[in-house]
Amino acid sequence: MKIVLINPPRFNEIRADNPSFIDEERGYNPPLGILYLASYLQQNANYPIKIIDAQAEKLNYDEEFKKRIPVDDDLVVGITAMTFTMIDVIKTIKLLREVEKKSLIKMKIVLGGPHTIIYPKETIEITGVDYVVVGEGEVPFFELCKKISQEQKPLDVKGVVFKNGNGIIDNGVSESIKDLDIFPFPARHLTDIKKYYSVLSGNKIVTTMFTSRGCPFPCTFCDRPQYGKKFRARSAKNVVDEMAACVEMGIEEVMVYDDTFTVNRRRVIDICDEIVSRGLKFSWDIRTRVDTVDEDMLTKLSDSGCKQIHFGVEAGTEKILKILNKGISVEQIEKVFNICRQLKMKTLAYFMIGMPTETKEDIEESVKLAKKLKPEFVHITILTPYPATAIYEQALAGGVIKNDYWREFARHPEKGVVTKYWEENFSQQELFDLLDHFYSSFYGRPSYILSNLLKIRSFNEFRKKLKMGFKVLGIGR
Repeated sequence: MKIVLINPPRFNEIRADNPSFIDEERGYNPPLGILYLASYLQQNANYPIKIIDAQAEKLNYDEEFKKRIPVDDDLVVGITAMTFTMIDVIKTIKLLREVEKKSLIKMKIVLGGPHTIIYPKETIEITGVDYVVVGEGEVPFFELCKKISQEQKPLDVKGVVFKNGNGIIDNGVSESIKDLDIFPFPARHLTDIKKYYSVLSGNKIVTTMFTSRGCPFPCTFCDRPQYGKKFRARSAKNVVDEMAACVEMGIEEVMVYDDTFTVNRRRVIDICDEIVSRGLKFSWDIRTRVDTVDEDMLTKLSDSGCKQIHFGVEAGTEKILKILNKGISVEQIEKVFNICRQLKMKTLAYFMIGMPTETKEDIEESVKLAKKLKPEFVHITILTPYPATAIYEQALAGGVIKNDYWREFARHPEKGVVTKYWEENFSQQELFDLLDHFYSSFYGRPSYILSNLLKIRSFNEFRKKLKMGFKVLGIGR
């Protein structure tokens, strides 16, 4: 039996922001979820494992994709399932079943990821799906593979959902692992690390990593169903061991993708000290909140090679920040961005528009704040109430969204879905126009354009940024 883990294409991705801002131009990140599955399987079993990252490899639904599927042994195929990628997930399943039909092998198809924990029973009803893994996947997927190899049903495997006759057996959500240090590092050696990059990092070879799971903050627009609200963190030594392993592989920049890296101040300081004491030379970035950092911590981060921080700003008025239950103030935002500028640390600021009660005047305040903060980059989206978020439930309860369309989509994803926004004050087209205005107001400033042109160090970097810039400003859509 062989294991194939697939990160499906995103040709039919449900987009929730301006279609002029193309993900491909931002770069490709390693599929950490399936890389963790692979490394845990390698640590605990001897199954042959193959990773197919259709996005980074730019595979289409054609013979090239089919040729990547091994047909010399029975397969367990794991596929990453996110709500916005379900149409492509279904296309991938159909392709796999075509391969199975033409070969003599047996194939078990397993879906896991954020979508499955929200909609486990809807997912198992999808044609061609044999099993669904809910919650953190490493342990239940390994136990499931053992059961399949022994031709047994996973009746006692926590975190697995499957059909049994005419019924469905749901074994519940797998338990969260408290000691994250038990997990081996993601199996990056099973991918071509040179395929992963970010336009924010120039021409460097980039990888992502998680140093913690779970986010304790109650923002109404956000939910991480897989990892929950309880913050669990890896030890400083374990984190830096992985960073050192990445450097040894030839990776030049590590983007830490924790929801909030700086929840535990002591751990952050320990990681920085560990990097410095080992003499590791590489760039790294983090994502966090302005209310979990201070000048001493930021200085430590800068001294250890952390060159860029992504902050969730979201809005430029206290009114909207309160509505989002963000728990931060404009004053805190301005103070932290000022410190980062003094330390010469790059910043990226996330903003949203289209919130409840938001007016054009509120959005203009966000535009003004973005310019005042002077981040190297802003990323702006239209608020989209996603399933399992407080703001989605609020939208349903208040009649802003008339029906539970995400659940309906989960039941019939092949039919597609039109994303709904908070259209109480603005129409969809007005929101798109306001988003274009925000992007062009920030990136179209002559001072911003000149400053960034002076920082470009290669023609390839120039080409990528120019192409992305045209998309952002609405040129050549």
